[in-house]
Amino acid sequence: MSELPHAPILSVVVPCYNERPNVAPMIAKLDAALAGIAWEAIYVDDNSPDGTASEVRRIAQTDPRVRCIRRIGRRGLASAVIEGALSSSAAYVACIDGDLQHDETRLPVMLEALRSGEYDLAVASRHVEGGDNAGLANRWRHMLSDGGIKLAQIFLPAKLTDPMSGFFMLPRPLFEELAHNLNGQGFKILLDLVLSSPAPLRVREVPATFRERVAGESKLDMLVMIQFGGMLLDKICGGLLPLRFISFGLVGAIGVIVHLFVLAGLRQTTGLSFGIEQIVATVVAMIFNFKLNNSITYRDQRLRGPKLWRGLVLFVAVCSVGAIANVGIANVLYESHTNWTAAGAIGAVIGVVWNYAVSATLVWRAR
Repeated sequence: MSELPHAPILSVVVPCYNERPNVAPMIAKLDAALAGIAWEAIYVDDNSPDGTASEVRRIAQTDPRVRCIRRIGRRGLASAVIEGALSSSAAYVACIDGDLQHDETRLPVMLEALRSGEYDLAVASRHVEGGDNAGLANRWRHMLSDGGIKLAQIFLPAKLTDPMSGFFMLPRPLFEELAHNLNGQGFKILLDLVLSSPAPLRVREVPATFRERVAGESKLDMLVMIQFGGMLLDKICGGLLPLRFISFGLVGAIGVIVHLFVLAGLRQTTGLSFGIEQIVATVVAMIFNFKLNNSITYRDQRLRGPKLWRGLVLFVAVCSVGAIANVGIANVLYESHTNWTAAGAIGAVIGVVWNYAVSATLVWRAR
């Protein structure tokens, strides 16, 4: 009987999208950094059009430590990490970006900290002594990252200098335990893990350098930060409100501002009647809301091509019915001697719930 290969002690989950040129260099770096440690790399690819999955499989044909999960019809870093980690049988699971910006040489240090039994979670931090955040592309990205960190630290039950880090490690059984409470949406799963724990986690932060990206494009943008804020609200509300509903409501609030801005501009520059200006402002706000919801709230089910135009028409129709329901219910309540503020608020809430429920069913149907 031939000798069986050692089962991996560590599974390194690599969520990726359009990272083909970085696959081979990443595996070579993991091989060097984890010498003497039984490891595997689990690439979770969201059906990248650049052939990332094909490149992983090409390498996997000669390296049994490498495997690929190719996902079709679903996207998102957090859900990719969850899927990859739950496919592991190793004692420990780590998450690392596939763009070579994370310092893979930190992995043995993180593993040693966890194996000591003194810590539940090891995080590669850019913000402890010896860490470096220079790899962020520009001042704008530094501002986004720093702002997210300060916001998250307000709600954290454990001390964490870099809750925006996407480079961390924890025992697999602990991940499986916490997975039941994860919302699985957005890009910042570390914060989700920490906030999902019923008891504060014992965290070991390891200093790490965040390198400059060599190939591909950064995924950090304002849309990611909006999702990040929505996830915080979801945790603050104890999961009572779905994250998508929170995001849908936030987009709607921004749409109100757009509506008022457009209406003010039309009032100052056109001689149209107020009714026509109101209709124009409403349509513009609806289109804006559709675009933002398609990019943020339903990022993993984003509509493209002909489906985009079909979705826009349906969204406008749904929101038009919602607006009628909003006004109608508010008027009925007001005429029954309900305070006008309460009547207006109840009508608005019912309108938002209608728009969300029907949009999820008709516009962004799960594929």
